[in-house]
Amino acid sequence: MPHTPFTLPITPDWQALVRCIRREGTPKRVHFIELFLDPEVKDVVCERFGLTDRLERTDPYFDLKREIAIQRFLGYDYVRCSLEGFDMPLRHALADDTADLQRRGGRQYQDEHRGPIATWEEFESYPWPDPARASTHALEWYQANLPDDMCVIGSGGFAHFAEYLSWLPGYETLCYLLYDQRDLVAAISQRLIETYRVFIGRLLQFDRVKIIWGSDDMGFRSGTLISPADLREFVLPGHKLMAEASHAAGRPYLLHSCGKLTAIMPDLIENVRIDARHSFEDTIETVVDAKSKYGDRIALLGGLDMDFLCRATPDQVRARVRDTLDKCHRGGGYCLGTGNSVANYVPLENYLAMLDEGRRYGACCVMRAA
Repeated sequence: MPHTPFTLPITPDWQALVRCIRREGTPKRVHFIELFLDPEVKDVVCERFGLTDRLERTDPYFDLKREIAIQRFLGYDYVRCSLEGFDMPLRHALADDTADLQRRGGRQYQDEHRGPIATWEEFESYPWPDPARASTHALEWYQANLPDDMCVIGSGGFAHFAEYLSWLPGYETLCYLLYDQRDLVAAISQRLIETYRVFIGRLLQFDRVKIIWGSDDMGFRSGTLISPADLREFVLPGHKLMAEASHAAGRPYLLHSCGKLTAIMPDLIENVRIDARHSFEDTIETVVDAKSKYGDRIALLGGLDMDFLCRATPDQVRARVRDTLDKCHRGGGYCLGTGNSVANYVPLENYLAMLDEGRRYGACCVMRAA
């Protein structure tokens, strides 16, 4: 059996996770959620705690079994999965990775000057992927083999309406196109909407997929990356379609989006009808402030600031977890996690301290209720 850094055990309960996201009362324990863990973090967790010692690396399903082992060990109620083999070629810049858990091959960044589609000719010749041909191999295996107490969150390579709208032309080029070639912007937007319409339809065919999570950065520290009006025209209709499809199938629709979205939060809540918002940064808005402002209408997820997690001590992380849960846990509508993702530059001890303190807090809640 793997040794553990955690004080208390957790048994996954996907149904309780969904009830928490739907704000159906104070959960019996704290639920955790992350958009993703960097591969380097997963590797070191497996190595340090022996999570794959009993798995055969030659097993064709080794990676999927490893994912279940990691998620259960850390205390998550789900695995994250999506269609596979669905890629849109982009232009990248490459830089060295300076994180302690260094990424082989460096870090890739989008070319913000010019992407592969800046003209109508490039739009027509672009190798658009066919979502109807993307693989459901992993989803099929999880459908048959995922433990009953866990669910699949449909997420990954999905619902990038604003992101691909800027990545395909390049952000700088998009700004020019919004001024003098809006018909091309509209065409890219519509192609993305039609692509993801098929994509989500295929995701929702799997009944082990209990939550849909779109990921689409729309802002930066002081505002949205393009105007709120342009987001309403070219981006939000796509997310509204995703939310409608999710709701029609009885699943909540979560949205990850970085940046200051104050100007479009009414649209996201009242028109798009998201069920939860993820990605918080202290210099923009803390998750505690967001919970007090929006918590009667949507769930708020994560929120332990990335900069804080990188600079704090484990004891400081624990103190902040307790304070955040004191203000966000009651009534449901909050899951504990980082402000963005478990990046390979976050000290592992701080990440594990966050999870352990969440487990301890949940036990205290049960004792107080008793």
